[in-house]
Amino acid sequence: MQVGDVVDFGRQGGSTVEIRVTVNGKQHVSDVEPRTLLVHYIREVLELTGTNVGCDTSSCGACSVHIDGEAVKSCTVLAVQADGSNVTTIEGMAAADGTLHPMQKAFMENHGLQCGYCTPGMVMAATSLLKENPNPTEDEVRIGLEGNLCRCTGYHNIVKSVLAAAGK
Repeated sequence: MQVGDVVDFGRQGGSTVEIRVTVNGKQHVSDVEPRTLLVHYIREVLELTGTNVGCDTSSCGACSVHIDGEAVKSCTVLAVQADGSNVTTIEGMAAADGTLHPMQKAFMENHGLQCGYCTPGMVMAATSLLKENPNPTEDEVRIGLEGNLCRCTGYHNIVKSVLAAAGK
């Protein structure tokens, strides 16, 4: 190797760990490097690109998924930590026949998105919020989603969407 050579450490035969993860109801067995983030595993290995990488610092929530029913930022979880878990991504929210999840439908009907980049993470966080608190107030929705950032909407229609999905 010489100065200036590009080294792809991910392809140099480094150690890998076998993981078994059920994603959107389908079991996957993969060999991953221990340092692989769950968000990169989902996007690059499983090719489920609805989960977005937004900030790389766990600040924005664009990468939110459900692990065993709980919303987490997948950029803060190593793929090996998800071994044996059930993961749901935005692609797994709709029914098998394509019927939208009630939260997805509420976002669509209430204009809860603009550019759409934050929407998958918002939907995942919002469904987890309603699981914990099925009847939130507007303030509780705003507090419950404070870990997810949207740079377009000012949150009014996002909150409106969550409240609509809650049946308000």
